[in-house]
Amino acid sequence: MEADFSGYATKAGLKCTDGRTIMAGAFRHQDQTKVPLVWQHGHTDPENVLGHVYLENREDGVYAYGFFNKSPKATHTHGLLEHKDINSLSIWANQLVERSGKVLHGMIREVSLVLAGANPGALIENVTIRHSDGSEDVLDEEAIVYTGLELEHEQPKDPETDLGSGDDNGNDGNADSGGDDNGNDDDNDDELGHADGDTVQDIYDSLNDEQKNVVHYMIGVALESAKTDLQQTSLGNADDQDKDKEKTMAHKNVFEGKDEGSSLLDGKSGAVLSHDDLKGIVADATKNGSLKDAVEAYALRHGIDDIDVLFPEARALTGTPELDKRRTEWVSTVLSGTRKSPFSRVKTLSANLTEDEARAKGYIKGELKKEEFFSVQRRVTTPQTIYKKQKLDRDDILDITDFDVVAWLKGEMRLMLDEEIARAVLIGDGRDVSDEDKIQEGNIRPIASDHQLYTTTITVNLDDASSNIREVVDALILNRRFYKGSGLPTMFTTETVIAQFMLLTDGMDRRLYRSLDELAAELRVSAIVPVEVMEDTPEVVAILVNLSDYVIGADKGGAVSLFEDFDIDYNQQKYLIETRISGALAKLKSALVVRKAGASGDTAVVPAAPTFNGTAVTIVNTTGVVYKNAETDAVVNAAGSPYAVAEGDTMSVVAEPASGRFFANDAGTYWTFRNRA
Repeated sequence: MEADFSGYATKAGLKCTDGRTIMAGAFRHQDQTKVPLVWQHGHTDPENVLGHVYLENREDGVYAYGFFNKSPKATHTHGLLEHKDINSLSIWANQLVERSGKVLHGMIREVSLVLAGANPGALIENVTIRHSDGSEDVLDEEAIVYTGLELEHEQPKDPETDLGSGDDNGNDGNADSGGDDNGNDDDNDDELGHADGDTVQDIYDSLNDEQKNVVHYMIGVALESAKTDLQQTSLGNADDQDKDKEKTMAHKNVFEGKDEGSSLLDGKSGAVLSHDDLKGIVADATKNGSLKDAVEAYALRHGIDDIDVLFPEARALTGTPELDKRRTEWVSTVLSGTRKSPFSRVKTLSANLTEDEARAKGYIKGELKKEEFFSVQRRVTTPQTIYKKQKLDRDDILDITDFDVVAWLKGEMRLMLDEEIARAVLIGDGRDVSDEDKIQEGNIRPIASDHQLYTTTITVNLDDASSNIREVVDALILNRRFYKGSGLPTMFTTETVIAQFMLLTDGMDRRLYRSLDELAAELRVSAIVPVEVMEDTPEVVAILVNLSDYVIGADKGGAVSLFEDFDIDYNQQKYLIETRISGALAKLKSALVVRKAGASGDTAVVPAAPTFNGTAVTIVNTTGVVYKNAETDAVVNAAGSPYAVAEGDTMSVVAEPASGRFFANDAGTYWTFRNRA
């Protein structure tokens, strides 16, 4: 039966993008080996197995002859090959031995048909284990080798009926023929195998991983020593060069050094590791459960004191300790998006032009022209100092040499300071009002709980059994008219809420939003930013704001100051990072905040607006609504009406939902009346 296709699975001498090179003969021991044929290295699904291939070792790489099975996926893939829709192979290999950037040995576990190779050369993607001596890497992890080589479809040979056909020169190439690669007979059976039929590969495969690591190391050291000898030989007499090279390569013992009585493991005289010693070490390791302990015990008995060449100390993967922290990508979005003021005291002025008195008027000849009336309000926000303080014992600073602990600590302090400021800007710091560490909301005004003049609150009953997150989308679309901020706002919310949005489906169980960009377009926001600290305030569902409407005021350009001092009494180095700032929305109606109703059984209610006859305010009672004087916080109601307003004075009334009720939005819950007589 002829092969369905053939081609190079990997080519020798191709340099990888990371500098490694697959050497000729790296997979020689797998000549005529049968391995699975897989689609796109899909190891988790048996349907991805398309058939099998036979590997043929060649001087320039490994050639593959592929045979498809009868599965539907294999039939379809065969058609892709015939139509030349795909033309690339790659291999999956493990037990890779790498030395000086060269892959010397490995085991091909499967060959895959792939849509395209990673690059025109070979690419090995793996995890490198680096030894302290830098001489050799033994890679036990998987590796995928892409050649980017096209398949050959013309006249493939038939390895299933001609597995021992030999090379292109007609030489017998059977693994057990006793001949070399040129077809010559030799008598090296003792070196290549045992009388019982076990080959070197069989013996190698019988070793466990620790034993293989030792063998790999010894082979690498022997090769390094051979390389050194060859370099030294090249400096001698040219007539004797070939003879010296042959002697070096033919008589080098893996377990012994180049000097009599010296060991490649220790480089000292009198300490030699023989075959019997290695057998004893393996036996001790099997008994005690640790190859490292067994080799160290041998080293102590034989005067080997640098055994750490085999077993280097553990090394940190990163230069500094990993921080178990909240995700803080949103912090830079908040702080960089706000507007900065060079003054720490921020004052905002606002005028209400929505009153009828502020409208332009038509003139009738002979009548009195009336002046325009509107109120001007101002708000002053004063600064507060925000700080973080740390200390380190000087002994610890001197003892910690793995990384710069002082620089790392300063970075941590700045990270936490920035996060706290950004949290205070969005939702407040969350501490109780009586907490002495609280960032006061009168100094950095949280957008989520700012006054109705600046933030419009939309309330949605999400805890009701018949409710879902789609109500938030509807509420934002319906109430978008109350947003009067600059440009498109940014939506800040939690990963939990984002997940609920992305799980929304239509009547045919299809996802409504395939990406956050689609959801952002639906809500008319520039971006959707997840904020982990908002998980601490589940009643706040989302905040929509253009942060250019939020002003952070700070003297000296908002500089963050870092102080350090040494406490001589306690031998401690102390650090303080602080800034003094204020913050507030500077534009009216510049934010929308979505909140959940207080309880699942709450009922929506719409407050009725009070009436004003120019000199007095009359409250129109509404069930479930409490009216208060905004200046005095005193309750006002219909029974006490009318409430007189002195000439030139104003009266502001605010409506609040009673227990068990909520407002769909608070845009119409604040009124100001002025006696203009």
